[in-house]
Amino acid sequence: MNSYKNKRMPQHSVLRICHIMLLVPCIFSSGDFDWTKNEKGSFQYGTFPSGFSWGAGSSAYQTEGAWDKDGKGKSIWDVFSHKRGKTDRNDTGDSSCDGYYKIKDDISLMKDMKLNHYLFSISWPRILPNGIKTDYINKKGIEHYDSMINMLLENRITPIVTLYHWDLPQVLEEKYGGWQNESMINFFNDFANLCFERFGNRVKYWITFNNPWSVAVEGYETGEHAPGLKMKGTGAYNAAHNIIKAHAKVWHTYDAQWRSKQKGMVGISLSADWGEPVDVTNQQDIEAAERYVQFYLGWFATPLFNGDYPQIMKDYIGRKSGQQGLSSSRLPTFSPHEKSYIRGTCDFLGISHFTTRYITQKNFPSNRGNSYFTDRDLAELVDPQWPDPGSEWLYAVPWGFRRLLSFVKTQYGDPMIYVTGNGVSEKIMCTELCDDWRMQYFRDYINEMFKAVKDGVNVKGYTAWSLLDKFEWDEGYSERFGLYYVDFGSKNKPRYPKASVQYYKRIISSNGFPNQREIESWKRKALETCTSSNQLLAAGYASTIYDLPVCFFPDPLISHMEMVTEIVVPTVCTLCILLSAVFLMFLLRTRILN
Repeated sequence: MNSYKNKRMPQHSVLRICHIMLLVPCIFSSGDFDWTKNEKGSFQYGTFPSGFSWGAGSSAYQTEGAWDKDGKGKSIWDVFSHKRGKTDRNDTGDSSCDGYYKIKDDISLMKDMKLNHYLFSISWPRILPNGIKTDYINKKGIEHYDSMINMLLENRITPIVTLYHWDLPQVLEEKYGGWQNESMINFFNDFANLCFERFGNRVKYWITFNNPWSVAVEGYETGEHAPGLKMKGTGAYNAAHNIIKAHAKVWHTYDAQWRSKQKGMVGISLSADWGEPVDVTNQQDIEAAERYVQFYLGWFATPLFNGDYPQIMKDYIGRKSGQQGLSSSRLPTFSPHEKSYIRGTCDFLGISHFTTRYITQKNFPSNRGNSYFTDRDLAELVDPQWPDPGSEWLYAVPWGFRRLLSFVKTQYGDPMIYVTGNGVSEKIMCTELCDDWRMQYFRDYINEMFKAVKDGVNVKGYTAWSLLDKFEWDEGYSERFGLYYVDFGSKNKPRYPKASVQYYKRIISSNGFPNQREIESWKRKALETCTSSNQLLAAGYASTIYDLPVCFFPDPLISHMEMVTEIVVPTVCTLCILLSAVFLMFLLRTRILN
């Protein structure tokens, strides 16, 4: 996710998909969305509408570092990552990319790429160390984001600002229980109002929450993310309920106090994988796929557009709660006043999308215990032929992107959409700057978005995730999503462009895909560029050459030599020992016979 990372069930099933040639009509749901019509057509050439915005994204905790500098308070991620065993190799975001100190350098990278916008988040505890406006406002935190916003605008890059990307002030978690407590609604509103007051004369695009699904499920259901609580069957639903109400309150605050002066917009960024029925001729599979999407995207989007949770969530969770002997549903309810208050509180919808699953019906008996996952009664499946270059959950399935965008259009009344995150990782301990798989991912996913725009979906902008390699939550630094490689082992945290930088830059300058010949040349030229970047990277490592794994060297001969050292030499030694043993046995036998 990620920023953004969305884990599902403990283990994914793998389905060897049989391609069904005959599609028969089924009963449709989700408005006018046709679950049986999946057009996996060929690549389409053309350009996006004039004014389409191209950008890249990041988040405060993942990139800033400086976790305890200049008056910043602790966040739940500072505390969580400092506990042993919570992240891969016990990595933390203490320094990360040192983005706090490298604003000028990073904006120069954005300018070189000709980005139209940059999506970043403001750290709540950097502005309000205790989380509460009336306690203390950190002047240096305000100055940091003031400087960043001004520098972006000076370079003609539009700031898109996220108010909450998972770094809740630790004080609020300890004193109030974080998002389990509805007092967070007012605290968050006060923080947002302060940001509108200090930055709103220059920031015109505000995102309240990034991927609240992960905040709720991974923070309060599975415990994989901060604050690490495992309140199965209730924690995620209660957290989401308060987050939705907090979003609505912030929207109303902006609408009443700031909109007429500042002329900006307030939206939310929802992460959503697409769920495709295993068998589009099977009504149960279609219904299971819709449940998957509604329990994921609809959980947050439907209240903001329609005023209440998806009916399918209310039915399933309510029924299972009753079967478990509970007097009321584990899914909280909105009062009539709250329904009208939250309805229509989305000026634009941010969509963060990375992958797709095949979905089929699977019943989970109520005696299996309370769980968000078992409430859905479905199984997630993947096709083993789907590419999976990095994160265990991230398979490249481009056609799912177009399906998701079409669903959003039909389900929520054709909202204005900004793609707030889309990208792919690599999960290797060494660098590969010639990231041809990332170029392919961007090519195919952006083209599916282009098809959706041609279908009439109101997509206004696209954000590549992410600008830099960064801290990837519980995966630490073991996964890299960046267009730019960051050398985390170096004191200065230098950035090196991957081939995908040049490739994405050409998509931006062309505003799409002009013609086949030109697009084919993009990849070739990008791979040529990454060779020189590899040489720079190797030069940077020269002083510590003996401490590095071989894969940091771009020269294939060196890799081959290392392979010989690691594999051939031990084999030869083993062979020598065996031959010596045979020779000794021969000598002994000769003496015995004599």
